[in-house]
Amino acid sequence: MFSRGTWSGSGLVAALVIVTSTACGAPDGRSDADSVDSGDLAMTVAAPAQQPTMGDIAAPAQSTPSQDGRRPAAAESASSTPHSTPVPVLGPEMNAEIPAETSQVLVASSPAVDSQTGTLTVYRFEDGAWRKLKAFDTHNGTNGWLRDRREGDRTSPIGVFTLSDAGGHRKDPGTELPYTQEPGLSNSAAAAYGDEYSRVFDYVIAIDYNRLPGTPPTDRTRPLGWDRGGGIWLHLDHDSGTNGCVTLAEEDIVWLLRTLDPAAHPRIAMGPVAELEK
Repeated sequence: MFSRGTWSGSGLVAALVIVTSTACGAPDGRSDADSVDSGDLAMTVAAPAQQPTMGDIAAPAQSTPSQDGRRPAAAESASSTPHSTPVPVLGPEMNAEIPAETSQVLVASSPAVDSQTGTLTVYRFEDGAWRKLKAFDTHNGTNGWLRDRREGDRTSPIGVFTLSDAGGHRKDPGTELPYTQEPGLSNSAAAAYGDEYSRVFDYVIAIDYNRLPGTPPTDRTRPLGWDRGGGIWLHLDHDSGTNGCVTLAEEDIVWLLRTLDPAAHPRIAMGPVAELEK
């Protein structure tokens, strides 16, 4: 089942969801059995044999170029100067991680540290103030949130992260983010979880937790090491907690893709309310 809706034919009647999720990829030299991690779906399933994995789901080893031929953007360097105007609902520690050049901020929050449901709120800085644009319901890690998360623990990471790259099984819906279309994502999801889950990766936005910005979402580079997990994405909801990713309805993630602007240096702040208010 999918959050507040079901898949039917090629259509999805889905609900608004805001959470964070993780889906790790196996680096070269690791077997599929070694690479099962905190991926996107609620249950952990062995990936099909002899396919590289992304968390608990099989994923293509190679990424295909975007439909329009754009190359992934280079990793951006974070500003050391915090934004002059605090983001609503974020405390001093979190606001200190929002750089001066950022004018788009997503806040993925849950009421408690062990919650697997929450809200994603989108803010834009204009006319000297942060304006709330939209808010969506979400799912996040089945075991809630953890700052020092580990591969396979089914938690979503706490912190502030950049949003640099997007992709998915379907064509670019019109995003300004570098977008990599990967048709194999649909087959991978169906092989691991069944045909009813084949569309969960129709659209994804990579959250830059333990990944190399400027690469496709399926890139398996893990700068912090394999044990910290990776492949944390925003993607389509499946009506349950995740292994680390944040999930949304189809119409909501398409809206995000069309709204996020690399020139706005977007950030996502993630965690339970108590941590976000610090």
